[in-house]
Amino acid sequence: MIKIGYTMMTEQAGPRQLVEDLVGAERAGFDFSVASDHYFPWLDEQGHAPYVWSVLGAAAQATSRIPLMTYVTCPTFRYHPVVVAQKAATVQLLSQGRFRLGLGSGEYLNEHVVGRGWPAASVRQEMLTEAVQIIRRLFDGGYVTHHGEHFQVEAAKLWDRPDTPPPIGLAVSGRNSCELAGRLADVMIAVEPKSDLVSMFEAEGGRGKPKVGQLPVCYDTDRDRAVARAHEQFRWFGGGWKVNAELPGTAGFDAASQFVRPEDVAESIPCGDAVEDFVEAVRPYADAGFTEVALVQVGGDAQQPFLAWAEKTLIPALREL
Repeated sequence: MIKIGYTMMTEQAGPRQLVEDLVGAERAGFDFSVASDHYFPWLDEQGHAPYVWSVLGAAAQATSRIPLMTYVTCPTFRYHPVVVAQKAATVQLLSQGRFRLGLGSGEYLNEHVVGRGWPAASVRQEMLTEAVQIIRRLFDGGYVTHHGEHFQVEAAKLWDRPDTPPPIGLAVSGRNSCELAGRLADVMIAVEPKSDLVSMFEAEGGRGKPKVGQLPVCYDTDRDRAVARAHEQFRWFGGGWKVNAELPGTAGFDAASQFVRPEDVAESIPCGDAVEDFVEAVRPYADAGFTEVALVQVGGDAQQPFLAWAEKTLIPALREL
């Protein structure tokens, strides 16, 4: 049975609401949760970008069962790997072992703010590899000194370290990232239901490990209203990872999606309240070999109606997949 998760989408709600909505998601019966780690929203219409690590700390205290996960954190530009290790260890302690650290090579949208430039994807993968190695060494305990190609670490140590370190997930989009994740990660993370991603990850050491996907949905009793909201806030989604990782700000995403029509968005995002549409949108992830899929309900002000419907209708239907 594929596990169904809830996304705390930090681009569309403030920190207090994100925590309140997660409490509702736990009550509704979602199996796990993920949270985006952004400095910018993709579009001005979304309007939010709180510091997710503070949100996760509050969420860990406000909930008791639902697992937490970053989806995903870039440990190479805004954050140094030693800081990411410290944050992750702290959230693991606060949540009493419910946290997974999802990592990726980043998006220019969020990382440009520290003014360190934006190297080629191959260099970003090198940086990610080095960062994961540093984080794992810190999770293992003791002092860490590291003089690498991209990072310097001088006698770092985690003084509050959980007995069980957070599992590390890595975002994948192609062969190179799948090979890296298979070797270094405990979890595979993807945003497209492609079976070849699963196959490549498993071939490099990922067999038997969780594979987590993500799917935007837009519940509303009025389908036209749902389509309009999905277009307003998620029209950027169809650009694909290679485009989305390179755009520097909300104006770029607005320009890149200016010719996307509402009906185009509705073709890839289930909209309305026909539960079979939502089930069929999740099915490709199950068929591709994913073990978990996190749903993103579009619209910060549409979370509570979605959670009520999900508890009564959607989650029971998805349990049958």
